[in-house]
Amino acid sequence: MSFSTADLCDAHKERLQVLELPLQSYGGLTQCSGEIVTVKLDQNNKALVELLRDHAGDGRVVVVDVEANYNAVVGDNLMKFAHENGWSGIIIHGYVRDIAITRTIPVGLFALGTCPKKSFADNPSQLGNPLSFGGVTFMQGAYLYADEDGVIVAESLEDL
Repeated sequence: MSFSTADLCDAHKERLQVLELPLQSYGGLTQCSGEIVTVKLDQNNKALVELLRDHAGDGRVVVVDVEANYNAVVGDNLMKFAHENGWSGIIIHGYVRDIAITRTIPVGLFALGTCPKKSFADNPSQLGNPLSFGGVTFMQGAYLYADEDGVIVAESLEDL
């Protein structure tokens, strides 16, 4: 599906939330869309690894909140899992690494920036809970559209 977040905002401004953070594109696709799956991490990305590696994406988008902690939570291995299992994209309130490789994998990847290190902390995570950052509340099952202009969220496909 080809779309423009700018055009969607013009046509449906009253039914959309617009992320107020300047995320950068680091994936092989510069746009992605799909139903939202939420993951809250406390530095450790183990739950995200298991989600992308062990579950079919079915064109969905993973929204990850690590509270902008300066550790990379996605790199080339997770992007390969996402591609192999049919995930449309990954939106991260945090950082990524291995971007020379992630930019060659046909999955959308949007993040605050890059960081070469990852965390080895063994902290808990949460799946499926609402996440709030950048002026948007991301609810599991809502729909997300992202391109190089920004990220927007609609409660349902009927909103667009």
